[in-house]
Amino acid sequence: MRISFFGICWLCFLVGCTFASYGQRINQYSAEVGGMASSDQTPFWLRANQYGTVPLTTPFLRLNVNLHSDYRPTDSTGYRPKSDWGYGLTVVANAGQTSQFLLPEAYIKGRLGAFEFYAGRRKEIVGLVDTLLTTGAYAWSGNALPIPKIQISLPTFTPIPFTKGVISVLGAWAHGWFENSDRLVKDSYLHHKYFYLRVGKPSWRVRLYSGFNHQVIWGGYADPKVLGPVVAVDGKLPSSLRYYPNVILGTRGNDFATDNNLTSFEDNRIGNHLGSLDIAADVDFNSWNLYIYRQFPYDDGSLFYGTNIQDGLNGLRIKNLTEPTGSAFFLRQFTFEYLFTGSQGGAEFVIDDPERRGRDNYFNHSQFVDGWTYFGRTIGTPFLMPRAEVNPDLSTFSSAIANNRVSVFHVGFSALLFNAIDLTTRLSYSINAGTYDIPFVNLPRQFSGLLTLGVPINILGGAVINGSIAADAGKLLPGSVGAYLGLKKTGFLGGQPSRTKPVTNPTRRSVPETPNYRW
Repeated sequence: MRISFFGICWLCFLVGCTFASYGQRINQYSAEVGGMASSDQTPFWLRANQYGTVPLTTPFLRLNVNLHSDYRPTDSTGYRPKSDWGYGLTVVANAGQTSQFLLPEAYIKGRLGAFEFYAGRRKEIVGLVDTLLTTGAYAWSGNALPIPKIQISLPTFTPIPFTKGVISVLGAWAHGWFENSDRLVKDSYLHHKYFYLRVGKPSWRVRLYSGFNHQVIWGGYADPKVLGPVVAVDGKLPSSLRYYPNVILGTRGNDFATDNNLTSFEDNRIGNHLGSLDIAADVDFNSWNLYIYRQFPYDDGSLFYGTNIQDGLNGLRIKNLTEPTGSAFFLRQFTFEYLFTGSQGGAEFVIDDPERRGRDNYFNHSQFVDGWTYFGRTIGTPFLMPRAEVNPDLSTFSSAIANNRVSVFHVGFSALLFNAIDLTTRLSYSINAGTYDIPFVNLPRQFSGLLTLGVPINILGGAVINGSIAADAGKLLPGSVGAYLGLKKTGFLGGQPSRTKPVTNPTRRSVPETPNYRW
């Protein structure tokens, strides 16, 4: 299964360049320079869900440069080419107590009809969730650096033929590669797929959604002393292509008694499987849109038997559909979420007893001991925290994810002040129980808050000053207050794009929805 990732990127680039070139290609850029400082560890909401680009320690100076080209829009005659290509590149440089040079985005993509193929790193949030003010989608939240992968997808809801637009689907299938640096299990692969269904036309007042996402860490090797002979054969985990059907289907009953590459662990599953089942609905009123959603996590079979049904992410978003009024305060959006992961099917794990098949230990695994992380950051919701982020006085932290039994209350809102200043806030309160293996006996409480302002100024032909202040107070994280100040400029290479014909009834993009707040 060893495939040259950079070779695939180059092939994808050559294929993309062969697409017919109709109309004007729009190349957009943004550049931001700023600095951040804090009294202790970087406050939670200054770094969470920022695609792994904000370090844990400050102070530092920051440069963030983005260049991307999307597909050509419909032109003035209503024409849009059936095939097209685009690209994205984001470079982040942090200089200070922690110095980094990061590429959170570097991809090329191609479209053929409704289908899209891309290769590289690309910012994504997967799941039925509000992407602007959320705590993070349960399994794929945008908290870690994007994992490099190749993916084929239906990126937007696409009507199923013969349903007259009433039923639409969206989905993807991907193969990716985990990092090797500072990871105990190396050369592991990612299998990632998701599928979502929408009932209701975009023009209807009510639309219903459901679907799932499924992620698997599989393959790789480690020092035999790390894993031991019970969980791996000479430190090697099944990596051959012949095990791929087991990975994608999650089937049990692999014959470890006759296969010298397997242990009794693979009799259960090959790889570490996790994800969520999602349901949602959105309703248009005259001036507001109401979006409600629920994500049910699954990890070890408990959801199938209904023993962890109380765990999950619950959300409500209210979005203003009207244009700003020019008043001193214009509310754009309000979001409330409640995340609970304290059950995990119960404190016992008996694989052949559905009533006691619990202790799911979300985002941890006995074979993949680095947990559901990429470069040390949780790939899913940031409230399930790795040990490097948690107050070291709480426990000895034997697991990669030290805190995965949480109860989180979260509110956020976005507003426009004086018809010019963007305001965003996030306020979260959590009760934390650690893990079943090493519980936090005193259930430490934690508050984390963020206030961000974006102020337009008339320099450089129009720019924005971004300022944020954040604080952590409680026993889970080190108490800290921090601030960020930056100057951001956006524009187009080659001039402003020409006006295009508006699209009638554009498809809503609830999954994934493009986030409009990122550093």
